[in-house]
Amino acid sequence: MVSLASAVFGVCFLVFFSIGNAKYSTLKYFNVKDYGAVADEKTDNSQAFMKAWYEACHWEGGGVVYIPHGTYYLKQVSFVGPCWSFMRFIIKGVLKAPTNPSLFNTNTWIGFRYIDGLVVKGGGYLDGQGASAWPYNDCSKNPKCMTLPVSMRFDFVKNSRIHHLRSINSKNSHITLFACHNINISYIRLTAPDESPNTDGIKIGVSTNIKISRTVIQTGDDCIAMVTGSKNIDISDVTCGPGHGISIGSLGGSPGEIVTGIKVRNCTFIGSQNGVRIKTWAPSSASVASDIYFGGIYMEHVYNPILIDQQYCPNPSSCSDLAQDNSKVQISNVTFSNIWGISKSKVAVTLKCSKLVPCKNVQLDNINLKYHGRGGPATSSCLNVIGDSYGRQSPPSCL
Repeated sequence: MVSLASAVFGVCFLVFFSIGNAKYSTLKYFNVKDYGAVADEKTDNSQAFMKAWYEACHWEGGGVVYIPHGTYYLKQVSFVGPCWSFMRFIIKGVLKAPTNPSLFNTNTWIGFRYIDGLVVKGGGYLDGQGASAWPYNDCSKNPKCMTLPVSMRFDFVKNSRIHHLRSINSKNSHITLFACHNINISYIRLTAPDESPNTDGIKIGVSTNIKISRTVIQTGDDCIAMVTGSKNIDISDVTCGPGHGISIGSLGGSPGEIVTGIKVRNCTFIGSQNGVRIKTWAPSSASVASDIYFGGIYMEHVYNPILIDQQYCPNPSSCSDLAQDNSKVQISNVTFSNIWGISKSKVAVTLKCSKLVPCKNVQLDNINLKYHGRGGPATSSCLNVIGDSYGRQSPPSCL
């Protein structure tokens, strides 16, 4: 009887212990409406969102910040970890950014920082209301120009996913990754008018092991931009255009910049200014871009389908002719493979490298780009390039 009583006591204790700790072991939803959020397009919901985040972040079983259908006005918010467990941020509704210029002087609209294990998803929209801010983007002329906010920024975030989300009319970039690791982005759509300034789709810097796939980007600047510190980036099944293409750089603005281990595969460019591009400043500091692969890519009426530009200068009035060959960025081990379609310009392949540090080991493999305009057919142009070409070459290779 003693052993039976002990057994019954043990079972009861385990049941009691499990019930008492249930809140620490189960996923829990934190609906922003329960914290005062109002979907009326005018009430500032930033405090309600922050309160929901704080409680979800401190739930040991895993917290879910839930934003139901409706349109929510939201000022600048920053969701900061570390959190007690993994986090989910589910956007079903539409989040609208401010249009008052007094609220533009920040680099981020919606930010996530210092989080390990985050998922952002839900099928909702981020509406940056960028038309209210684009007239203030005069940085090419004004060194004291106003900083405009990125729609969604991730800093020091790792082991996370962003999927099934849409961003429209960002004031600056749609999504920025800085100092992130092991991030998977898929099934997102980023849209802004082709004349909207500096509206990069996804901008990556000082980040490693980033995967982007099954994404549509139509914007006014680079569809994807990889700047210094971008390493082991895998991009596939992305449709780009309008926009300035998928770009590495600009590099060389500071000493020791590096981008390496880049793969861009099975992508489509439609009506974009550039296709696949590497760009460096001239003059520039010693830096490196290496181990880069562009393959399985279709171009439809793209102005510069294949481009290496080591004389990059978006504002020609500030660049001297003497600086044009002064890039110190070493570009090496670059492959362009199985790229086909229609070029909007006669020069379909431009490899314009530095006289100081010529590009090394550049490979052109099965290129088939046609030009149907005046003065055709398509041509290629090479400057200071060391490399080889293989398979079909249309236009004829300049290597």
